[in-house]
Amino acid sequence: MNFEKILENGRLWAVVYEENGVNVLDKVFTQWTDYQWLREFFVKHIEDLTTYFHITDIDRAIFDTVDDAGDLECLIMDLDPDANLDKLFRPLVNTSASEVLLSKEKAKGVNRYHKSWLRLYAIRLESGRYIITGGAIKLTAYMSEREHTLAELKRLNQVRDYLLSLGIVDYKGFEEYHGEECG
Repeated sequence: MNFEKILENGRLWAVVYEENGVNVLDKVFTQWTDYQWLREFFVKHIEDLTTYFHITDIDRAIFDTVDDAGDLECLIMDLDPDANLDKLFRPLVNTSASEVLLSKEKAKGVNRYHKSWLRLYAIRLESGRYIITGGAIKLTAYMSEREHTLAELKRLNQVRDYLLSLGIVDYKGFEEYHGEECG
């Protein structure tokens, strides 16, 4: 497992898993704009799409996803260097209010027509500094309800456990791990 700097100021990183060699942020945005991948996904999950979002038109779901993904990618990549990432990322569990060491976080897309189903998952190193561990199209209430979102939850835990095994508990430790200033 490696980490790739996404924002030059070192406030946003993405995991590069050994099995594919590409950072997870690039991977999810590629999937979320790949019409064939999206069609296969929504055909497989049409029941969830209909039940939770009342959308029966797969072409509409594809269009909404591509549009939402573009907006979310622009929001992340065009961030002002002084922008507050804490406004984008929120605790993974909606009822969580306390700060936790290397807390698990999520960022949601902002769809114009319905609640966004796009999620980016991240570990919070400290206020304003995050490592993205993956992303998913979440069509159900809980991540544990579907295999693909459960896999993202496992990745969140895997990255957190990996950081802790290296003695990394905050951004300072992450900088030391890289042997350079990350910012």
